[in-house]
Amino acid sequence: MEKLIEQFSVGLFFWQTILFLVLVFILKKYAWKPILDSVSEREDTIRESLDSAENAKKELAELQSKNESLIAEAKIERDALLKEARELKDKIVGEAKGEAKEEADKIVQAAHAAIEAQKAGAIAEMKSEMASLSISIAEKIIRKELANDDKQRALANELVADLKLN
Repeated sequence: MEKLIEQFSVGLFFWQTILFLVLVFILKKYAWKPILDSVSEREDTIRESLDSAENAKKELAELQSKNESLIAEAKIERDALLKEARELKDKIVGEAKGEAKEEADKIVQAAHAAIEAQKAGAIAEMKSEMASLSISIAEKIIRKELANDDKQRALANELVADLKLN
């Protein structure tokens, strides 16, 4: 420190002070004011951005609240539609079951009637076939029995005798 005091020069100090003041003046005029202005602008911009962010946050909260209420309403409407759809489905299924039962009953009755008709037709056809077979068998037996002349005369005499008795 003593060395600094010994080497102190008033002229140098004077010129350094002048240069320093000129530098401060130039900086104040050309640099300090624009820097302060830009800092001030930046401050204003940040403040506006914060205000906008706060407004956006409030709007988001309002929108979220509206969305929640809309979702709640949509859930209520969905539940009502689902309930209505279930009731409609149950009604349609019930009607379809009733119609299917009626149709099944009609089909069963028609089947019974068809079976009875086929049964009656089969019995009639069977009777006809039996009569035809009986006639055919009787014809063959009679031809065999009546192939002989003596047997024909004996049968004719027997038939005549039976006719007289009656």
